[in-house]
Amino acid sequence: MIQQKIKNRLTKEKLMLWGVCLFAALTAVPLFAILGEVLLRGYDQLSWSFFTEPTPTAYKAMKAIEAGEPIPGGIANGIVGTMIMLGMAVVVAVPVGILCGAYLAENTKSRFANIVSYLTDLLQGTPSVIIGIITYIWVVVPMKGYSAIAGSVALFIMMLPLIIRSTEETLKILPSSLKEAGLALGGNRARVMLKIQLPAAFGGIFTGVLLAVSRVIGETAPLMFTALGCSFMRFAIDKPISAVPLLIWEFFNDPNLQELIWGASLFLLLFVLTLNMAAKFWCRTKVL
Repeated sequence: MIQQKIKNRLTKEKLMLWGVCLFAALTAVPLFAILGEVLLRGYDQLSWSFFTEPTPTAYKAMKAIEAGEPIPGGIANGIVGTMIMLGMAVVVAVPVGILCGAYLAENTKSRFANIVSYLTDLLQGTPSVIIGIITYIWVVVPMKGYSAIAGSVALFIMMLPLIIRSTEETLKILPSSLKEAGLALGGNRARVMLKIQLPAAFGGIFTGVLLAVSRVIGETAPLMFTALGCSFMRFAIDKPISAVPLLIWEFFNDPNLQELIWGASLFLLLFVLTLNMAAKFWCRTKVL
């Protein structure tokens, strides 16, 4: 009787294991299908000129297609614009998000902290197109024009809740003995936080920053309302500027440039994949 129960239990465990593996494989099928399609269609477009030359005009693309030649140009203007806006957003979002997350971790019972925590969750669930519209009203209208500044503000708003949450949760799992030892040595709460707790939580915070960057780098809707786009490389932050997601949207709407969609999409996927792999690697190797 006992042996039969053990046998039935082992059979159920095997069935559950095979079921979990099956559903995991089914979940991975769309991912590999997308990656495979983009890789097969876009790998031959990746070249030095693709990363160093701006987007070609529709006329040049049409002439190249008629002559049976590869479409000239690339996505350099989108890469430059993406890096500029992303850099400005990171410079502001990282310190603000870390300080806000540290405040929430240290004041869990405060009413104001609870309100901030609720607003953080609300902001994290806000659709990106709504953030783009709000940024348009707050930044584009007062500045009387689209700009890289407006685009970076939209990305900053989207990155902020992810950095706040990663900082807060990482600080909460730190041993309480770290804080107690710092206070016992005569340091105040602010000094203990800056000199002991935040350095100890650097691994988790850095991972959260990388995930926040990979989350916003592919956003198109907010940049359509703020950065607008530009057909050539531009470094002025107070003027309209391009981005890789915007270029993909522009390529889709122009029949002469649609072939460039795959190369731009592959670059974006590889960039996001690199950031996610870096975050995973850092999370595994960094001991908090």
